[in-house]
Amino acid sequence: MAHCFAPSILRDYDIRGVVGRTLDTADALALGRSFGTMIRRAGGRSVAVGYDGRLTSPALEAALVAGLTASGVDVVRIGLGPSPMLYHAAATLEVDGGIQVTGSHNPGDHNGFKMLHHCRPVFGAAIRDLARTAEAGDWETGSGRITEAPVLDRYVRRVAAGCAGGLRIGWDAGNGAAGPAIEQLVKLLPGEHHLLFTDVDGNFPNHHPDPTEDANLAQLRALVVGKRLHFGVAFDGDGDRIGAVDGQGRVLRGDQILSILVEPVLRERPGAAIVADVKSSKALFDRIAALGGQPVMWKSGHSNIKAMMRELDAPIAGEMSGHIFFGGEWHCFDDALLAAVRLIDAVAASGTTLDALRDAMPPVVSTPELRFAVDPARKEAVVAEVIARLRAAGAAVDTTDGARVTTPDGWWLLRVSHTEDMLTARAEAHDEAALARVLAAIDAQLAPSGVARHAAPDTPH
Repeated sequence: MAHCFAPSILRDYDIRGVVGRTLDTADALALGRSFGTMIRRAGGRSVAVGYDGRLTSPALEAALVAGLTASGVDVVRIGLGPSPMLYHAAATLEVDGGIQVTGSHNPGDHNGFKMLHHCRPVFGAAIRDLARTAEAGDWETGSGRITEAPVLDRYVRRVAAGCAGGLRIGWDAGNGAAGPAIEQLVKLLPGEHHLLFTDVDGNFPNHHPDPTEDANLAQLRALVVGKRLHFGVAFDGDGDRIGAVDGQGRVLRGDQILSILVEPVLRERPGAAIVADVKSSKALFDRIAALGGQPVMWKSGHSNIKAMMRELDAPIAGEMSGHIFFGGEWHCFDDALLAAVRLIDAVAASGTTLDALRDAMPPVVSTPELRFAVDPARKEAVVAEVIARLRAAGAAVDTTDGARVTTPDGWWLLRVSHTEDMLTARAEAHDEAALARVLAAIDAQLAPSGVARHAAPDTPH
């Protein structure tokens, strides 16, 4: 029987929706059949499946597995864990693809699927092809086998391998799927480690697991400052986004974390390309160039970044949202646990503290990522209208992903969110007064399209 997905869940990077409204087990079953069909027609035969700690994930995982096996594909279940554990399984088990059931950093009633084929993300047109296969009911049939492969220990040992930085670190799993892995990981690391909220609970009783929101880091900041730790790290619901706070409790964004990680990487790979998304600070791109690397600004979104990394053979990449990607043997996967371990090593090797490294960064002020709701039918059009007005005015605008506009005061970005029905913006400037002018420029461009930012920005950093 054919199946039609709600168009809103077919995102650029993955499939994601609100369970009970736009996404349910029938979608998971149909996705399994379509994905299994794709695998079989490409000559494959097996898929690894994992899931995160959301309350709806077990039922969606079961339906997904049923769809995969009905297409004649064998399934290797790896169980509950972070998305990077699924990526590890896809790279190290004898499978042809992988799917993680996860709502990532989104609210608790959201869920979805991140997909891999031969360790490469399935995204964009490939997701739309899966939907067309379901709409036509053009599925292969069969009776695939189900096996289980506990990979947590092997994954954790691989992440911990070689870590030499013995620092005092706070870890906040936010009751997300990374919790059990963190509990095992810190036992293998030198130093002293203090853990928060590592029990998996899909109700997220302590705070929502999105380390890009400062409010979600309050308990970690208190832990780090109260126990005088070197720094702290936090994770999103599926363990592929990292946040960090220094010893004074100051928040570091993903681009600032990457600016610290690139130095040891470029010592090993002089002149290498380093990819960062359009939301990243100009200071990051300047830092990469100063260290002899090749800075590459690219579209936001984990699938886009992974694809560009492969094209350039980049050893590391990152997004302001906290996704840090690793090349080479890590197949360009984003892994927040590995990023935490590499950050510990980078800070220890620097001979100074994370506080001092942060203080040495250029004294700019910026907003975090600003998200504001917009009519889903209008979000693409609003950005297109803004770009048209900017070009007509002769502005210096980069359209790699939305509009990134350079002004004498700094720069600002407006783009479409591909994971939520929102527009996102970010601004950076030389000082507070300049930042206010840059934000006013965004508002001036949004107003003719009937859009306004409703929330004031968080405290600049």
